[in-house]
Amino acid sequence: MKKRILITGGAGFIGSHLCGSLLENGHEVICLDNFFTGSTANIVPFMHNPYFSVLRHDVSVPISLEVDQIYNLACPASPVHYQFDPVQTTKTSVMGAINMLDIAKRCGARILQASTSEVYGDPHEHPQKESYWGNVNPIGIRSCYDEGKRCAEALFYDYKRQHNVDIRVARIFNTYGPNMSINDGRVISNFIMAAISDRPLTVYGSGTQTRSLCFVSDMVRGLIALMESNYTDPINLGNSAELSISEIAIRVVSKCQSVSMIVTGPLPQDDPTQRCPDISLAMTELTWRPAVNFDDGLSTTIDYFQALKFGDTWEQQTNFATF
Repeated sequence: MKKRILITGGAGFIGSHLCGSLLENGHEVICLDNFFTGSTANIVPFMHNPYFSVLRHDVSVPISLEVDQIYNLACPASPVHYQFDPVQTTKTSVMGAINMLDIAKRCGARILQASTSEVYGDPHEHPQKESYWGNVNPIGIRSCYDEGKRCAEALFYDYKRQHNVDIRVARIFNTYGPNMSINDGRVISNFIMAAISDRPLTVYGSGTQTRSLCFVSDMVRGLIALMESNYTDPINLGNSAELSISEIAIRVVSKCQSVSMIVTGPLPQDDPTQRCPDISLAMTELTWRPAVNFDDGLSTTIDYFQALKFGDTWEQQTNFATF
């Protein structure tokens, strides 16, 4: 059955892939984005689709829409972007959640919150289960994002209890793939950008800290599976295959056939030392698990960035303000 679906942050990295999948599934999609980190290039392929529309709007400002489902993805997810204006980052998570929940309450729409593995902070539990309450610094330079997302989760469950809103909450772990911004500022894009330009790759800290990287197509499948399920508690979505930052750097240099050196730098404040999801619930409740292995996903992502390098987008993005 065709649904009218709102995706906030729909011009962003994950949001644009979600737009494409939902359109392919026969739905009407409304992409809402303020284009702070989203890109029009990501949604150009959908512009001639009669069931796709775009609204330039900030979720922290109320808006009235009639929809059947809402995917609330709007919020800068990279430290270089969310630390640029930390007050607005918190507003985006908190006021954005309230505004979208109000739409869902009024319309009777089902709403999914794109939460984050950052709600676990620098975890004392490994791998992280949904039952873990986290180890978050509430006053650190990352707290605008971490605590904003934690507050959004609290709001979702209060709206569920108080107003019977039909909610879903996905705790998204590190995701990579095409449509990432050149200026994304996170490990995969930073390393690939450096390697294809034969510049040094900077590994912060000892390089032994770990990340678990999920390819974007797998993440989108997980989000849609959660939205269509009856599961209402928070659920981890990510890849449980764990890699050290140093190992990621080595693989990127090798895949790019680069002459780049790998250098070290100081570890940023509150940077998590371990990040790995326990995805048992997703496997049981959603019958979902990642299907794309890291080497295959990395090759596809490198091809994407290589294509950008030889097009106009590379120059436009690399000349964009660095936050």
